[in-house]
Amino acid sequence: MSAVESSARRLPLVLRNPSFGRVWAGQLLTQAASRMFQVGAVWWLVGFAGGSHRGLDSGLFLMVSTLPAVGLAPVVARVVARHAHRTVLAGAAAAAGAVAAAAALLARAEALPMAAIYAVGLALAACQALFDPCLTTSVPELVEDADIESATGFELSTQSVAGLGGGLLGPLAVDAGGLPGVVAACAVAYLLAALLVRSARFPHATARTGGGSPSDTAPASRTLRQVLAGLPFIRRVLVCFAAANVFTTAVYVVMPLYTRGVLHSTGSTVASLEAALGVGTLVGSFTGARVPGRPVAVGSVCLIVMAAALGLPGLAAGHAVALGALCVVGWCVGVIGVRFVALFQRLVPADDKPQFFAVMQALLGATFPVASLVFGALGDHLSARTLCLVQGVGLVPVALALRWAGGRTDAEELPGSATQSPARAREAS
Repeated sequence: MSAVESSARRLPLVLRNPSFGRVWAGQLLTQAASRMFQVGAVWWLVGFAGGSHRGLDSGLFLMVSTLPAVGLAPVVARVVARHAHRTVLAGAAAAAGAVAAAAALLARAEALPMAAIYAVGLALAACQALFDPCLTTSVPELVEDADIESATGFELSTQSVAGLGGGLLGPLAVDAGGLPGVVAACAVAYLLAALLVRSARFPHATARTGGGSPSDTAPASRTLRQVLAGLPFIRRVLVCFAAANVFTTAVYVVMPLYTRGVLHSTGSTVASLEAALGVGTLVGSFTGARVPGRPVAVGSVCLIVMAAALGLPGLAAGHAVALGALCVVGWCVGVIGVRFVALFQRLVPADDKPQFFAVMQALLGATFPVASLVFGALGDHLSARTLCLVQGVGLVPVALALRWAGGRTDAEELPGSATQSPARAREAS
């Protein structure tokens, strides 16, 4: 390898592969816009739209915004499999930009009815539900084999960065320009993303996708029921985390209600709380592997710590208390994600991993609409401080159930347990 080539290899992938850099920038823009609209719309519903059903309205909006990722999974899979990925990515971003631009124009002319806001949220979420898995599938078409791991790392990190940026900018945009302002900003981001993706080259698309149907060379994938039939430990863990998500994801409903009803503050406070949660999650993702202990023990302790942190703002109201609590919650979420995804990578057979992780995300994502609706409705009848306590108390039995699930794990549940080392077998409990 020449000195020039060696120097180029040391550059970040997004710089030495311009096409991947453009697509990655498009992902960053679309995910940030999606999050900015969700957080901004919720703050607008709670802080500006008024009415006696602020909690229910915002909860319903978040529920509607999360349904496409779960309900459209089969449709998305067929579209991604049958069409050129650059066309799908650019089309999804352009469609989202057109919807946001139309909504911005209508919102400037007259106030949008609640049904229209829900419809815009549903449409943007549907476009994002198509964009994200298509991008994951197209990574091998954009980069060389040696760069796939690096590209995957960039792709996975984008969600946290975009969520942090979008969550920070959404309430600020609403305070500055109302609902039309935040929707207009989203339209610009989506349309710019479409142009970036369209200008990118997918040099390996023909080589990777041509030459036969996957069914000609790969064995038929098993259903999730078949995958989990021999892994009762993983079944129990997934049930625990689905239950935990009902209480943890409710924070996106509770935060705006807490800001308005307890702190009596503005969108900048909602933005700071979103930022605290995002920063905590990023730090937890980077430090989770260094936390000592077996995954179930670490997960159980983290859930107890999260319970205390979520309940603390209900006992001691204050901006600083809420900021600190959400930093801790985010850190625990990051640690749990790192430790258990790594554990599942070891326990789930290689041939079953694509099916398992796809359905795992759908299962955990399906709890978000439930949390949004339930806590949104409760927010019209209970104070925000009480909702904080409900979140904390609800996580305690989940932490105990996770600990019990780990205690029932035995070596027979592990793939290839007969040849596994005792250290790796103990890692699962």
